[in-house]
Amino acid sequence: MSTGSGAASAPAPDPYDTKTALDAPARKNSMFSSLRIRNYRLFFLGQVVSNIGTWMQRIAQDWLVLSLTGSSAAVGITTALQFLPMLLFGLYGGVLVDRLRKRPTLMVTQTAMALTSIALAVLTLTGLVEVWHIYVAALALGFATVVDNPARQSFVSELVGPGQLQNAVSLNSANFQSARLVGPAVAGLLITGVGTGWAFLLNGLSFIAPLTGLMLMRARELHPVERAPRGKGQLREGLRYVAGRPDLLWPIVLVGFMGTFAFNFPVYLSAFADDVFHGDAGVYSMFNTLMAVGSVSGALLAARRGTARLRLLIMAALAFGALEILAAAAPELWMFALIMVPLGLVSMTVNVTTNTSLQMSTDPSVRGRVMALYMMVFLGGAPVGAPIVGWVTDTYGARLGFAAGGAIAMTAAAVIGLILARAGGLRLAVHWHHGHPVVRFVPRDHPKALAPAA
Repeated sequence: MSTGSGAASAPAPDPYDTKTALDAPARKNSMFSSLRIRNYRLFFLGQVVSNIGTWMQRIAQDWLVLSLTGSSAAVGITTALQFLPMLLFGLYGGVLVDRLRKRPTLMVTQTAMALTSIALAVLTLTGLVEVWHIYVAALALGFATVVDNPARQSFVSELVGPGQLQNAVSLNSANFQSARLVGPAVAGLLITGVGTGWAFLLNGLSFIAPLTGLMLMRARELHPVERAPRGKGQLREGLRYVAGRPDLLWPIVLVGFMGTFAFNFPVYLSAFADDVFHGDAGVYSMFNTLMAVGSVSGALLAARRGTARLRLLIMAALAFGALEILAAAAPELWMFALIMVPLGLVSMTVNVTTNTSLQMSTDPSVRGRVMALYMMVFLGGAPVGAPIVGWVTDTYGARLGFAAGGAIAMTAAAVIGLILARAGGLRLAVHWHHGHPVVRFVPRDHPKALAPAA
């Protein structure tokens, strides 16, 4: 990427600095402050259009496979093929991203995704499509994602710099979740009105927006980072870097547990809609919509925070597990549905806080590899955990399955919170403030950890 006159990225903070690790004060930003930056504004607007197209394709793809085969297993195979490349080759994608300029790389990957969607549209509109065509298209999209995902994640820091990174990452999440409210509805209208092929075609054309935004960006206004030189052992170097940084390793481990066992919402919510509350597809859609509303709210709230605190990550993960257990025990449909909103909010808080803390704490030269590892664990956990979660849900019931996922999330959050506190030289302390107990992490040698607050 052309460097120009932008400021260099900030150095990675000390992982054992207690203000960085668990208890750093947050700065309040304007909710949309990063949109004042022209390059990020072009990126954001392009993603608005493209994300809607992506959600349209997801719905149309699953529906087309089901229509051609009548098999839910075939739908599962399609999903697995789309995520398999990230699980197998995600780390290698991160190595490539650290070597390459981000903007040209994204132009290549976005073009590849557009051509894949247009090819599938042509096959569908001409009546020639077969299920193996969809499998190949899903696999091709998966391979493009191996490079596209870490490139997009790490490119955000080059667009806005370290000062606006939290805000920009949060707005990206709000962007994606807002598209989740629009894309499936538009896809439903297209599928019933003119056919699935048009949804694929519109998704392919939607990539014109991000490609145009990338071309219109001003290279001199980017915040350049030093690219990693080509060399042997870069994959191992990235893994060693993460292994030596508890503030990076343990949040990734936490998201791995949650992505594998607690974030399997298609399994949980469809089981509650059908088996527990005896509803139809409309009930399942309502659950997803309410979660999306909470997710958008969580992303916008995160956009107001100026820094990402690992303490917030642990608290959000604990709250997420508790809400899943509470939802599992909800006796009425309306109670379960209401819990979906805060559940979506805290799940987005977990995602945004992890994403931002990793990017802000990582040396720019290995950021692509770190983000690739994060996405590999986060996205790759679902295909591994879904069969296990599905078996537990089928064998012991939806309520026990959902509660088990919540219990795993809470346990992982509690254990990893204590590990991070120990690594940061902190300990749990309780003191009284206006007659109420306050629990917080303090340095191990804090002299008044249990004393009443003044």
